[in-house]
Amino acid sequence: MRNFLFQVQALFLLGLLFSFSDPDSNIIATGKQPQLSIDFKGVVRTVFGRNDSIFCSTSIDDGNSFSKPVLVGKVSQMHLGMTRGPQLASSKNYSIITAMDKPGNIHFFQLDHSNGIWSKKGLVNDIPSPAPEGLMSIAADKQNNFYAVWLDLRNDRKNKIGFSSLSAKEGKWENNSIVYTSPDGTVCECCKPNIAVEGSQVVIMFRNWFDESRDLYFIQSADRGKTFGIAQKLGNGTWKLKGCPMDGGAITLGKNSAIHTVWQREGKIFYAQPQKNEIQVGNGRSCYITGNNHPVMTWQEGKKLKVQELGSASPVTIGEGSFLVAIRTTDNKIVYVWEKENTIVFKKSQGSIL
Repeated sequence: MRNFLFQVQALFLLGLLFSFSDPDSNIIATGKQPQLSIDFKGVVRTVFGRNDSIFCSTSIDDGNSFSKPVLVGKVSQMHLGMTRGPQLASSKNYSIITAMDKPGNIHFFQLDHSNGIWSKKGLVNDIPSPAPEGLMSIAADKQNNFYAVWLDLRNDRKNKIGFSSLSAKEGKWENNSIVYTSPDGTVCECCKPNIAVEGSQVVIMFRNWFDESRDLYFIQSADRGKTFGIAQKLGNGTWKLKGCPMDGGAITLGKNSAIHTVWQREGKIFYAQPQKNEIQVGNGRSCYITGNNHPVMTWQEGKKLKVQELGSASPVTIGEGSFLVAIRTTDNKIVYVWEKENTIVFKKSQGSIL
């Protein structure tokens, strides 16, 4: 019986390997909704979910290989799917994972890089269950400070932009604050807000719901999130839409803290910077952007996964699947991680993007 079970498992794994049309991608594990981070020693980590469990896999060789995933912890009724899943950020000495349950609580786990041990620390939210939509992002600076943004329903049951920050040494999140409320009552209720940090600059991007339009806006802080300025719209076009596109785009900060964003409108992918015209780079959804000095954009067009470096003439296809994320490594290559048939796979570029 034991030999029979072994043969069944072997055949399943063999079939899984041959089901991937891209022979250059590598399997990490079964799971959903991967996220990536790189710490200041160049260690790359990817987090993903499987049912109510959170796993993390680590690369110490610039993304050429990843370790066997370790179980970080479990969150009962964890959100998982459509950009709802564990979030990850790394600083100099710590990494933080957040995960949201369906009642609306934001759990967090902390890794001390010196001992390699993950520990469950508590909740980000300071009142019970303010975030049942399950949509959030986190980022970190070089001084072991972490920043979180999420859709928050407190007070009036309408979605607003919630925010908090954490000093990893202290291990406790600051009192939550609402940094934006739409004049029309709610921001887009099914799109993930995004956050980027560089020094004392914190920038949040979110899809608004204002004047019957679902456009991307950003707000920024120059004092590590203590105060935020006025929300500003990205791009000149608008998207009049009664439904929710379930697609929040992505943001990164480049040289001299320049803001780079990528997002979709009506099935078209746009790159945009503040106060400038948006530039269409492709068609599709589920876009992402990474890299400081040389941003790289990714998105999904049907089953094909597209990649384009900022300034290049056209995108290229790196594989098939969904929810592609990427990160630039210390050797100036790109590591891609994505979801394919309920499995987490990765690929490392040999050149600038491929």
